Amino acid sequence: MIRFFILFLLSLSLYGAQVENLRWANGETFLVFLERLNLPTKELYYNLDKDDQKLTEEVRTGVNYQILRDENALIEQVLIPMNDDLQIHIYKNNGSYDFEAIPIISETKEEAFTIQINHSPYYDIVKATGSKKLAQIFVASFRNSLNFKRDLRKGDTLVVIYDQKYRLGEPFSMPTLKVAMIEMRGKKHFIYLNDDERYYNEKGHEVEGFLLARPVKNARISSYFSNRRFHPILKKYRAHLGVDYAARRGTPIMAAGSGKIIFAGYTRGYGNLIKIRHSDGYMTLYAHQKSFRSGIKKGRYVKKGQVIGYVGNTGLSTGPHLHFGLYKQGRAINPLRVVQVATKKLKGKEKESFLKLKTDYDKNVESHIANKTAFVKKKSRETVCYFNNCKTKEVIKTDG
Repeated sequence: MIRFFILFLLSLSLYGAQVENLRWANGETFLVFLERLNLPTKELYYNLDKDDQKLTEEVRTGVNYQILRDENALIEQVLIPMNDDLQIHIYKNNGSYDFEAIPIISETKEEAFTIQINHSPYYDIVKATGSKKLAQIFVASFRNSLNFKRDLRKGDTLVVIYDQKYRLGEPFSMPTLKVAMIEMRGKKHFIYLNDDERYYNEKGHEVEGFLLARPVKNARISSYFSNRRFHPILKKYRAHLGVDYAARRGTPIMAAGSGKIIFAGYTRGYGNLIKIRHSDGYMTLYAHQKSFRSGIKKGRYVKKGQVIGYVGNTGLSTGPHLHFGLYKQGRAINPLRVVQVATKKLKGKEKESFLKLKTDYDKNVESHIANKTAFVKKKSRETVCYFNNCKTKEVIKTDG
């Protein structure tokens, strides 16, 4: 960790050094990325252990990554975020390149805005903020409880309070909704993020989920989700972006939710792999399968509970199991915290604690309504270096 910061700071101080801020191209694999930049595939992929190799398959389309070049335009370091907590770090070490997974250093800020409806919540949020992410989060929160087309009127008010992470001074990852309020026909409707990391309405009833609790029946969990875990023996950071369900080879695997298959094929790390795209920006991943059920292929629509394949041991796997991953807008999230079968109603001390939290949220919402809090578009100064010629320009930043 210390080595990383020293190397980074020293590199920035080099005469003419420059940092390139880029976006990961659609369909590009980590191996293709290394080959395109003439980086050694043996040291940076084939010689890695199986966990690090699997980690490289988690690079998601559109993620912002950085390349640091020296005064001769040669690559000194590369930083590629994998999730909210962990990133791939490629760096020069005594003339060769090394690979490591290191923590992401970020800061979280609470932000908020309030707007009046002119067209629709989605359209008006995008117009006011420039952020499709915030619009999607808001609309998805109320999708199963409110009818915007029927009950919403022009001039109705909405408020969004959320946490936004910043990495290297720029918005990073999906915002985390803390509370959302929309006023319809004079009545206010709320969604709250509780201390148990689940969402509830103003009555303390949990917002119902849409996924199966387990995609494999009667299976035991052999490995839990972890964005960032420091291995005490290997002395390195690891990520396990999903939940492993150990089961006998050939055990049926069910689609956790209804959706469209966007990938069904073989990858080196995940073996026989299926990816299903669901509504509201969700995607599920089913890895290490023995085989797919007949007729399962890319482009096919499947229903929740439908058998799509069978537990196996393909790819980089030490035993028969299903690696189940859940993603929201391309970001890996813990399935065990999101997936629900039935709506939970808070009672007793849990409800008392929630109501205290709700009271604070409500005061915060009223304050933003009174102040007519507007979304603040971020201004930042980008330094563009052409070797010895550096220019600074001011730009407006949104999270897309």
